[in-house]
Amino acid sequence: MATQSRGIQSIEVGGELLRALARSGEPMMLRDLAREAGMSPAKAHPYLVSFSRIGLIEQDETSGRYEIGALALELGLISLRRLSAVRIATPKIAALAGAIKHAVSLSVWGTHGPTVVRLEEPSHPVHIVMRVGSVMALLETATGRAFTAFLPPETVTAAIESGLDHLGVSYNPKRAPRSPKVAEMLAEVRSHGLARAMGDPLPGVNAFAAPVFDHAGHVALVITAMGPEGTFDASWDGPIANALRTCAEDISKRLGYGTALAAG
Repeated sequence: MATQSRGIQSIEVGGELLRALARSGEPMMLRDLAREAGMSPAKAHPYLVSFSRIGLIEQDETSGRYEIGALALELGLISLRRLSAVRIATPKIAALAGAIKHAVSLSVWGTHGPTVVRLEEPSHPVHIVMRVGSVMALLETATGRAFTAFLPPETVTAAIESGLDHLGVSYNPKRAPRSPKVAEMLAEVRSHGLARAMGDPLPGVNAFAAPVFDHAGHVALVITAMGPEGTFDASWDGPIANALRTCAEDISKRLGYGTALAAG
């Protein structure tokens, strides 16, 4: 029998208030919000105070009604951007996999680092240890390197310090990585617009990874093409590399990359 992970009951109880507010779609008075959440106003009020302090909800000073706050809106927008990016990219990577006849994955930056959310496999089987939900190492994989090269340095630093990478590399957010090897590797990624892995960390498997940017110039996704070294052309200007670049650039344009930056 599967066991449930331990949670914090008070957060789950307070979450009923957020659900009630989301269901309503309109600002609500305390008594109405508490009733919809199945609790008394006296019980609901401390939760609302805490939610207000962190920005999940806001209270109108004039009417006293509660509504969704700035943090909740920001989280919703992030989720929408990701869903939109994945939706746009999914048919593109399917076409890419068919064109290059190799596996292609789609990854987002998740709670635990680069996380695979889509995987398109070629018609012929390829034995690659990857599946939807796999978390890729930051500096050991092409996918991770593509994220590392283009994410804000402070994000990468926090990830490494949290143990999301296996190399223990020292990284300073105000300047290049202290490790010359890592600095050179990331400079190569930025120069080519692609990260490359040749037989490492998976012996006999080559891979290219390309970043996809959103309207604000942030990394929204990383597309990775991979296949057996005997049939996977790993040259920087080969057909696989060029097809992957074109695919990533096309999706970036669909997400508004370049247009907003040029307008600004």
